Amino acid sequence: MSVDTHKKAAQSQHFEDAPDKELYSLRSGSTTNAPPAGIDAEVADFFAEGSSSTKAVVIDEATNARLRWMVHKRVLSVMVITYFAQTLDKGTINFASIMGIREDTKLEGQQYAWLTTCVYIAILAWEFPTNRLIQRLPIGKYLAFNIMAWGAVLACTAACKNFAGLVVVRTFLGIFECVCQPAFVYLSTMWYTREEQALVIGAFYSMNGFQQCVGGLIAYGIAHLNHLKLKNWQILFTLLGCVTFVWGLFVLWWLPDSPIRAKCFSKEDRILLAERVRKNDTGIQNRTFKMYQAVEAFTDPTVWAVTLISFTNALPTGGLGAFSNIIINAFGFTQLQTYLLAIAQGAIIMIFLFSAAYLSKRYNQKLLLAFIYTLPNIAGTIVFICVPTSSQTKVGLLMAFYCMQGFGAVAVLNLAVMSNDVAGRTKQVIASSLVFISWAVGNAIGPQVFRDNDKPRYIKAFVAHLVVYGVQLATIVFLRVHLMRQNVLKRRAQSLPAAAVTGEVTDENLAHKHAFDDLTDKENPEFRYLY
Repeated sequence: MSVDTHKKAAQSQHFEDAPDKELYSLRSGSTTNAPPAGIDAEVADFFAEGSSSTKAVVIDEATNARLRWMVHKRVLSVMVITYFAQTLDKGTINFASIMGIREDTKLEGQQYAWLTTCVYIAILAWEFPTNRLIQRLPIGKYLAFNIMAWGAVLACTAACKNFAGLVVVRTFLGIFECVCQPAFVYLSTMWYTREEQALVIGAFYSMNGFQQCVGGLIAYGIAHLNHLKLKNWQILFTLLGCVTFVWGLFVLWWLPDSPIRAKCFSKEDRILLAERVRKNDTGIQNRTFKMYQAVEAFTDPTVWAVTLISFTNALPTGGLGAFSNIIINAFGFTQLQTYLLAIAQGAIIMIFLFSAAYLSKRYNQKLLLAFIYTLPNIAGTIVFICVPTSSQTKVGLLMAFYCMQGFGAVAVLNLAVMSNDVAGRTKQVIASSLVFISWAVGNAIGPQVFRDNDKPRYIKAFVAHLVVYGVQLATIVFLRVHLMRQNVLKRRAQSLPAAAVTGEVTDENLAHKHAFDDLTDKENPEFRYLY
């Protein structure tokens, strides 16, 4: 099919609501036309200045491997270490919960649960503004500022004397930390291919488990410090806050804002890095907020499905994250044993995460795996409801608790579906905001279902978990069927042979002519959904 034919088909089929908009094919080295309004001028200038050739750039495997390693060193390393710091800093309250902070600050009733809930209320309020700022500002510098800010806030936690002070610092912690996940998903779409994104998201998300290992060791070591002027929990907050602040300074110097602005690489490599992600059809950047894309996001079943999965997966996570050490301690394990068992918990979370990311890349299946990884959570929850706590059952209950750590794998797979299947920068901003707002709502509600008068078994909380897991499974099935159907409709619209009209994305020679034109997944006739 010719380029002109593509344009006519796309204009008639995908621009009924915006008839004055024209498609503009952004090819590296194309200088024949100025980009129309709506296409990022910096991206257009970058490709126009990069080469005099209009031929598609072909990247061999050796060059691709070299470029990928360059990105790993500059971008993935920052994402992994920053996410580790973020999860460790946010989860420090969990270790401090059995280190004396509840007694020293005179927390009563549900006040400890509110220290986790207020973080997610802050995220809920600030999620869309931070997504918009990610779109508008140089992402490397904005991320570095937030890292330094939350490090300073974390260190200030050591000075808190009561519930009110803790609520203030925890709220600011949520505001500054909420940049991480949307920024990293954006960086993944900007620097990595769709096939690589699940592993990349899994790599930084695995720090949820690794921080359990390292946090347990740090807490174990600090718990042995006695007769000091500062309490153990105060030492913990001060140490981690200062280290995080220094890391933010390093990120400010090290992380490039985009392939276009990555002056640490040669001009030729920057062009290759951009061309490497052309087949994503999700572009690199666009700072203009496009209302029609926002409307499309709010009316797209795919966006609402990943949003609902984010909520159902986050609600149990929020409660277990805040109360895991308290629950394990209630089994009859000592304080120090609880810290050490947190290391095993972290290792299991990492196994779930990396196995899900690897299997996703190996078999090109995300939603099917998300369904499978929900099942261990259900099994472990049923055990918690049915088996009473005693010295004879504590090991079995601990194993059931470890089975409930599959939520991380589902979160990674869901984020990969969102990054793969939502195109158009404004639409991505809305989708990302909705997904992480629902994640914040789930995490905010999660600790509140663990009622103080229901301890130590918290039966009502685990019944609530079973209900949301059922909703999650139903949504996963719906989303998979929906995305398969969308691929079928796209191929039919392009008059492909009947034998090729399937839900699978295989052996299609798509030119990806509109990869950097900031089209949504529905607008771009060459876009194919991955599930």
